[in-house]
Amino acid sequence: MRLSRPPHFRSLRAFCIAARLRSFKTAADELCITASAVSHQIKELEDALGVMLFERRTRSVELTTAGHALLEEIDPLIEALDRGVARIARRNRRMQLRLQLPPLFAAELFIPHIAAFCETHPSIDIQLDTRDPRPSQHPPAADLSVLLVEAAPHGLKATPLFSTSLVAACAARHAAAAERLGARLLVESTLIVHRSMPGAWSSWAHEAGLEEPEPRSVIELDSMIAVLRAVERGAGLALVPFTLAAGWFESGRLVRLFPVDVSLAEAYFLVSRPKDAARPEVAAMTRWILEHCPRAPNIGQAPAVSPLPEQRPTLRVPG
Repeated sequence: MRLSRPPHFRSLRAFCIAARLRSFKTAADELCITASAVSHQIKELEDALGVMLFERRTRSVELTTAGHALLEEIDPLIEALDRGVARIARRNRRMQLRLQLPPLFAAELFIPHIAAFCETHPSIDIQLDTRDPRPSQHPPAADLSVLLVEAAPHGLKATPLFSTSLVAACAARHAAAAERLGARLLVESTLIVHRSMPGAWSSWAHEAGLEEPEPRSVIELDSMIAVLRAVERGAGLALVPFTLAAGWFESGRLVRLFPVDVSLAEAYFLVSRPKDAARPEVAAMTRWILEHCPRAPNIGQAPAVSPLPEQRPTLRVPG
């Protein structure tokens, strides 16, 4: 029997995505439309078929028996259609890869090696977004992202990269003077503070066995790249993420002050949607990042000034 009003393809696609994710809102993010638009398209499909496909609940949706049956029938067909269209598109145009990375991660670990990726994969064009300094959600517009979160995000393909800790640093030419200050380091110095971590210096002082910081002056900045530049230029002392700043220590631009650190609660994860992970351009970039990215908290030893007499276990600092 033919339907008098066949459903729109967009309604079938919206149904499949919402059925897999069990959420109209999450489906809307993937489709780059509103949740109400997803709900409207599925209502159109239900009206056309004359059956209820979802049980609407307060915080989620569940498939009905008819919904399960429809998903089994059409989901493989839509996946096959998407693959066929993608194959034709790849034959006639270049592949586009959209990335979201934290700006310091991009500057220190991604961009220095990107030329090698482009030489190996000349058919992949890259669009890089670094506007969010601490991305915690995989954006609908990105194919691949690096998130700074406490745990792997649910429902996404997430590979842990590394955690990191904050260490005190100064310009190399000021290291000897900082060592002479000893316990008065946080009183006689200018402290550079990252706006998102106002209490980090207090935590570091606790770890080092020092009193609460009462610095000569404070410089507050809103990006870690700006913090690193300010320290390099001799503006003061700063707490910087050791893993991401390893190149600055290894080059001698910065010197680590004392073997004292504070652990960050978050870790970096490489994230993609499950359906995107197998795409050749996403798979290629995933392999490349995993090969070039550190997978452990330390990637080399930074030069250090003489230690303070006593150390305590590391403390977790909120981001």
